[in-house]
Amino acid sequence: MNRRDFLQLLAASAATAPLVVTGRAAAKPGRPNIILILADDMGFSDLGCYGSEIATPNLDRLARGGVRFAQFYNTARCCPTRSSLLTGLYAHQTGVGHMTGDYGLAAYRGDLNRRCVTIAEALRPEGYHTLMAGKWHVTPARPESRHNWPLQRGFEHFFGTIEGGGSYFDPVTLTRDNTPIQAEGESFYYTDAIGDAACALIADYARRPEPYFLYVAFTAPHWPLHARSAEIAKYQDRYRDGWDALRAERHLRMIRMGMVSRRWPLTPRDPGVPGWQDAPDKEWQAHRMAVYAAQIDRLDQQIGRMLAQLGKTRTEDNTLILFLSDNGGCAEELAVVSRGVPPLYIPLRTRDGRPVRRGNTPQVMPGAEDTYASYGMGWANASNTPFRLYKHWVHEGGIATPLIARWPAVIRKRGAITGQPGHIIDIMATCLAAARASYPSEFAGHPILPLEGKSLLPILRGEKREGHEAICWEHEGNRAIRRGQWKLVSRHPDNWELYDLEADRTEMNDMAAGHPHLVRELSADYERWAKRCGVEPWPVVKGAR
Repeated sequence: MNRRDFLQLLAASAATAPLVVTGRAAAKPGRPNIILILADDMGFSDLGCYGSEIATPNLDRLARGGVRFAQFYNTARCCPTRSSLLTGLYAHQTGVGHMTGDYGLAAYRGDLNRRCVTIAEALRPEGYHTLMAGKWHVTPARPESRHNWPLQRGFEHFFGTIEGGGSYFDPVTLTRDNTPIQAEGESFYYTDAIGDAACALIADYARRPEPYFLYVAFTAPHWPLHARSAEIAKYQDRYRDGWDALRAERHLRMIRMGMVSRRWPLTPRDPGVPGWQDAPDKEWQAHRMAVYAAQIDRLDQQIGRMLAQLGKTRTEDNTLILFLSDNGGCAEELAVVSRGVPPLYIPLRTRDGRPVRRGNTPQVMPGAEDTYASYGMGWANASNTPFRLYKHWVHEGGIATPLIARWPAVIRKRGAITGQPGHIIDIMATCLAAARASYPSEFAGHPILPLEGKSLLPILRGEKREGHEAICWEHEGNRAIRRGQWKLVSRHPDNWELYDLEADRTEMNDMAAGHPHLVRELSADYERWAKRCGVEPWPVVKGAR
């Protein structure tokens, strides 16, 4: 199906989706506005306040006025993280155990199920306005899945995309509320458009007596490498020393700011990446990272605009802002494709008719609308400094996320870094606790699974919270469990590895052979979790499709 046919089908089905509307109770006085911001495919060390050289002054300002989490986790991939973020459950419990493909198994339908509620569905009956701008990606991008679009899952207003990836200049499945639209104007750039929508919603709803929940899900810096030339120019010469120098530089900065321990050595360069001195096409390689940095820079600028809008409305003090990323840096290399019909999210031509040059090739400098490329393994390795592995895997490089929380009315110890662990399932619980709202046992006639997450508010108040007994991961057969300082982890189809994260968070010293009892104990705990959440062995999932 091409993009035009897809949009026509969406438009034809616009009136067919049931809109689940719940009544709004009177808001309790003094409850905060909540703004939840999600970056896409951004590594642990990609912000200035986490050790980066990229200019992120607005996120750095959030960090100075709030709390940074040094040990917070996502689920290693776009869709599962979003489903957990929105519901406070593990992804498999929501039906999004992999991506948005349907494998015919309850935990792998690729479509948010009705055994869960979104933050919007929980907050709207409690008196909150519920608003969204950006990437949805918890239901298949096809007309018959409209039952799970944002307005059908508790949001009052939506501007963004249903599909996961896509061009920043011509994104597919662009939607306003329930109506498919197309990018308009020569200057359209998706990161800016998300910022425009978020600022407009803040300006409108800050004037109303009821509080609001605003979910802003940027696609930056997910591939393709698309950025404005002015932003790229700022970084054009910055990465000529290569990924080895960048990793060492960031690691030192992270140690100095207290984000990582000096005891944890920098992991060796990925064996699939050449040393910079041996890397071919250095100019092209450095340019790829420059575009990636420009995408993060532009994202930060939009957050600055949102903060400025909060300042104009004088609502900063009682607004809880949470910022994090959906997975670690992405090592995916995009293949060069010149023929055939591309996936829905890749346009064949630009809006003015030029062919899109698809894939990573040194003959094409990425960044412009007629390119479609990614930044590759060497730079992803740097994004995830000091850890190893990437998006898809559940070693620390795939699941460690920056999390910044700012709430001036509550956070007293500003600029602090906390080492208390947390998981993305905790975001729903935190929003509900901040809003003094309850988690339902039933919604729209459906029984709802018990909440898995725990509130982070004690940490924001400077207290020690009662954490999880254990937290678990599974994605594409990659699996892990963390209990206290111990982490048991496996890269599919390899055996279990065991790490003491207090002494060795960079996962360099596998202790499985010396602690067989711990391996047995933790693996048994993992299997109980997997059975409870509907996790299937990855070969079974692939075979079921």
